[in-house]
Amino acid sequence: MASDTIEMGDIVWLEYDAWTVNPNGTQTLFDTTHDEVAKKEGKFEEKKVYIETPVVVGKGRLFEGLDAALIGAKTGETKEVIIPPEKGAGVRDPRLVELKTEREFLRQEIDPEVGMEVSISGKRGIVTAVSAGRVRVDFNNPLAGKTLKYVVKPVRKAKTPDERVRAVIEMDYGLGEQFKIHLKDGAAEIQLPDVCKTDEKWFVSKFRVVADLRELTDLKTIRFLEEYEKKETKPEAAPQPKAEETKADSEPQIPAESKPRKKATATKATKRTRKEESAAPREKAPEEL
Repeated sequence: MASDTIEMGDIVWLEYDAWTVNPNGTQTLFDTTHDEVAKKEGKFEEKKVYIETPVVVGKGRLFEGLDAALIGAKTGETKEVIIPPEKGAGVRDPRLVELKTEREFLRQEIDPEVGMEVSISGKRGIVTAVSAGRVRVDFNNPLAGKTLKYVVKPVRKAKTPDERVRAVIEMDYGLGEQFKIHLKDGAAEIQLPDVCKTDEKWFVSKFRVVADLRELTDLKTIRFLEEYEKKETKPEAAPQPKAEETKADSEPQIPAESKPRKKATATKATKRTRKEESAAPREKAPEEL
């Protein structure tokens, strides 16, 4: 496959390993697209998907030093980039380290601990100390003041309109391959996968997807479709009567009303009565008339 030169505004899929360079010369992995690297460095996360990721080049979406290194790079080529703090996450700002009362956390049912990531007044920070009812929170970027090292490989560029739309969805939400996309005459009709119908993350990401599609594509109209299909319910079959099990060597059952009744044994009185009843009547003598 021929390599492509990356230009400003391109959407590119990257593979990378990202490290912080410590003052003593050691390195600490903080991000990667390779699961084997994460496992080797003890940073593997079960729920994370380790796969190449799409990014926009030259639009301020990446660290300045990484953006500059990607412009003019070739797809398929791996390069190492060292980024100083001022071209990365910036230098640390002491004013972004604040003291909070422990009561503020308890009101949110949070028991603050060192290293915990918290959100206060819409700002995200890291708890760095807890003592005497006071909590120190650092709202600097965790990478601020650190030199970064990227080993990065641009894999491919998004060239077709369909690829660019899918890449934007993947960047802003994920699951780009599960969306059905139809493009025609500057309009995009995007059918949502079922997971979006109940996913709160999609309700927020949707607006970012629309904004990025307007900025990064030539689309004039963007339409999202949700499809709900009524499932037909099949009528339940009537239960079939169970066949009576009979043993091959047993005699057939005879209904009670059809069974011949066993003749009762007559008593002597009964026999005598029947004999008298069955005897022919005796002729009366003339003198009895």
